Amino acid sequence: MKKRAKYLLLSLFSLGLFIFAWYLVTDILHTFPAQALPSPTKVVLTLVKKFTKKAPDGGTLFQHIWASLKLALYGFSLGAVIGIPVGILMAWYRKADLLVTPIFHFLRPIPPIAWIPLMLVFFGIGQTAKAAVIFVSTVTNCILNSYIGIKQTKDVHVWVARTFGASNGRILFKVAIPSALPMVFAGLSLSMNLAWMSLVAAEMLAADKGLGYMIQYARMMARVDLVIAGMVMITIIGAILNRILSAVEHAVVKGRHMQ
Repeated sequence: MKKRAKYLLLSLFSLGLFIFAWYLVTDILHTFPAQALPSPTKVVLTLVKKFTKKAPDGGTLFQHIWASLKLALYGFSLGAVIGIPVGILMAWYRKADLLVTPIFHFLRPIPPIAWIPLMLVFFGIGQTAKAAVIFVSTVTNCILNSYIGIKQTKDVHVWVARTFGASNGRILFKVAIPSALPMVFAGLSLSMNLAWMSLVAAEMLAADKGLGYMIQYARMMARVDLVIAGMVMITIIGAILNRILSAVEHAVVKGRHMQ
């Protein structure tokens, strides 16, 4: 508990130091022109105003957040629901491994952003294309981490289960999957970050709502304060999503150990 509090205080101190340095070079020293680097005070005021005002992009901050969030969670959930079982099957059944692995290794090196033009051709400028990009960015990491987690199951645990007469399926669900949960959640955490980043990039190219669209529109209007405000919201929401995922991981993994 003390270690966690110490880490939190250190994190808050470093963040405060960064904000103070930013305030120093903008509001006090005026090292940069306000048009190039607005002060933190200006960014906060812009952020607060944007919660109620639609100008200049036609949407309030809540509308942009909701548009981004629902797409990110949809694509992420779809990638997790498909990717985790596929990774488990690949690791546990050799035939599935031989069948899927060549395709997986062929597609895995392609960065999620590279799929954006192809998805726009397939699905047009709409929600489906962005959801497909998020799905692609999510599913590969879910497959990989689930695969590694199952493969790291200790042989001695499998041997003990077989000694007591457990079937192959029972060993999978009672031994392999519980031991793989930390790796599975590590993949989910990475996938969440990639989903969020991919969505924002997709919205910058083709959208009429969302934080990425808001940032891109603000850039065209030379509203650097709004650009930074959008970046701040992306950081905050990403941190909240990761925190929620960490809490779920702690509850699930700890619950498994207590059973």
